Amino acid sequence: MRITIVGAGIMGLTTAWSLAKRGHQVTLLEQGPAIPSPLAASGDQHRMIRRAYGGQSGYARLITEAYDAWDELWADLGTSHYVPAGILCVCQEPGDEADLFRQGFDAVGTPYERLVPDAAAERFRFLDAATFRYAFHTPEGGVLLCRAIAAGLATWLASKGVELRTGERVTGLDAERGRVMLGSGETLDADRVVVTAGAWTLRLLPELATDLKVYRTAVVYLDPPADLAPAWAAAPAILSIGGPSEGYVLPPVAGTGLKFGAGFMKRPADDPEADRTAKPGEGERLRDAFSPPLARVGDYRVRDVVTCAYTFTKDKTFYARHVGRVLAVSACSGHGYKFGAAVGRRVAEAVDGGETDRLRRWLRAELVAA
Repeated sequence: MRITIVGAGIMGLTTAWSLAKRGHQVTLLEQGPAIPSPLAASGDQHRMIRRAYGGQSGYARLITEAYDAWDELWADLGTSHYVPAGILCVCQEPGDEADLFRQGFDAVGTPYERLVPDAAAERFRFLDAATFRYAFHTPEGGVLLCRAIAAGLATWLASKGVELRTGERVTGLDAERGRVMLGSGETLDADRVVVTAGAWTLRLLPELATDLKVYRTAVVYLDPPADLAPAWAAAPAILSIGGPSEGYVLPPVAGTGLKFGAGFMKRPADDPEADRTAKPGEGERLRDAFSPPLARVGDYRVRDVVTCAYTFTKDKTFYARHVGRVLAVSACSGHGYKFGAAVGRRVAEAVDGGETDRLRRWLRAELVAA
């Protein structure tokens, strides 16, 4: 089949990867000037992969398939872009996000080591032992290197005959004909169209606005105090710092930076391209929310603030909808990257077999055995 994919974020790239392996003729369109696009949600330096999902035990179990899909991708690329740094959570108060993640580990039988504050702060010197109840650590999980993955996939796709077209803004879709209209005036016809355009999906399929909402968020890259730099270089990814902020940390591995992010930075956005310049003090505000449980947060220097636009659903699950010859897929709530390779395989399977309902149920983790 002739298949056009709109959007070369991680889902577009991995869908093209899996469809190409199935022998289809694939054209991949990206509005940005390069892959990865600087505005794309999956164009950041690194993302976390972990099994902790609190009460969403289906997604916790789905991580097994995610790892298998990444291993298939590493084999094709000839190298792995995964750093198994491990995962750390820090509980500040009963029932906070970290506490719920621990309960989720218990529910699916994931082993972890529970640490009292003094022991945690001795092992992870950036923690302030006086500010939290306990921490827990698991060696499973770590960091996916987004930019290296995108570059590797782009090279592999080109070598397999996939047509990669950057700088191509899609202005419209004719879902019944499988036609894509470009800003240049050109039209592309295909047997199937897959829309993996992230926060730009609603521009092409506004009827999905009842299900998808766009939000803007920001992360901050920091330089830690010099004496703590070695501790961070060897640190696990921090899934949750507990407390009210929903904060997480990606350590500086394989040439990436030390990244802080938090749920409270999310706010509704009407336009995914608007409000993308960081405001004065935005990085410092985000940094300061990490005290507690981090020590000496004021000594961390803000290097860069990166904004991002995501799509969300009300129940924070993945989303798929079939409209004519178009299949729209969205990785909701910002947790899509870790499942990227697995989603690509499943979307390709759905395009091949036309079983959108099965794809939808898989994306909602409803097909995973307990």
